[in-house]
Amino acid sequence: MLYDIRMSIAYDYPGAASSARHLLRLLPAELPTVQRVIAREARVTPTPVEWLEAKDFFGNATIEVSLDQPHAESLFEVSARVERTAPGGLLDVSPRLADLPREIDLYPTVAPRSPHHFLGASPRITLHPEMTAYAHEPADSSETVLDLVQRLGDRIHDDFDFDPEATEVDTPALTAFERRHGVCQDFTHVMISCLRGLGIPAGYVSGFLRTVPPKGQARLEGADAMHAWVCAWCGHETGWVEYDPTNALQVRQDHIVIAYGRDYGDVAPVKGMMRLAGEHSTTQKVDVIPLE
Repeated sequence: MLYDIRMSIAYDYPGAASSARHLLRLLPAELPTVQRVIAREARVTPTPVEWLEAKDFFGNATIEVSLDQPHAESLFEVSARVERTAPGGLLDVSPRLADLPREIDLYPTVAPRSPHHFLGASPRITLHPEMTAYAHEPADSSETVLDLVQRLGDRIHDDFDFDPEATEVDTPALTAFERRHGVCQDFTHVMISCLRGLGIPAGYVSGFLRTVPPKGQARLEGADAMHAWVCAWCGHETGWVEYDPTNALQVRQDHIVIAYGRDYGDVAPVKGMMRLAGEHSTTQKVDVIPLE
């Protein structure tokens, strides 16, 4: 499936910021055999005095920008054309949960996508007995690790309500778990915490999701949004599998990847600092347009 993607993230400040420095992870990823980037471009307003493109530890494309003029608002925009291929049918050859630790121990490297990086606590993920206990019910009824991942994701989808007003970007996973309310970031953090509590390596994926309007209704411009889902390592033979607990489905060609990390902190679209006092507001618009 071929997509045109347009995204904008705007920040408004109560007074002019005298300077700022930001690290951006906004560009769709190039993923061999799965996702091909035909074109991509990022734009920043006001015009940065420094612009440095690189890759982080996990291989995500980053842009570091510096702004040195007073500004009461800033705007980050992306335009891209991406071809996303649906993965083939997944044959479950993953091990039993009891056999997974041995396969992790035998994993030969600590390269960026090694399961060793995705096992324990990370800046936004801590392992809580309550969440581990919650994951044990689907674990007890699952024959394989892949089956467990799917059952746990389904359970989170059934038990939690999608509620944009329930949490903030810095809400801890345990708080979202106790409330049983949240957004895709919360669903993803909760599922990661549950999986790691069982000893299953799990990470955070940021990206875009194509949405389909109700039959007979036109797409709304800017109605899409950035999305998040889980990647879980299911043994040597199966490898990494991506699952969307917000929608209770395995990731297919409607999901466009931006970045991989241990949690949201590793893939935040805009991160940085500025000389400013007071609260700011932000708006986000995303269009994921399929090209038939």
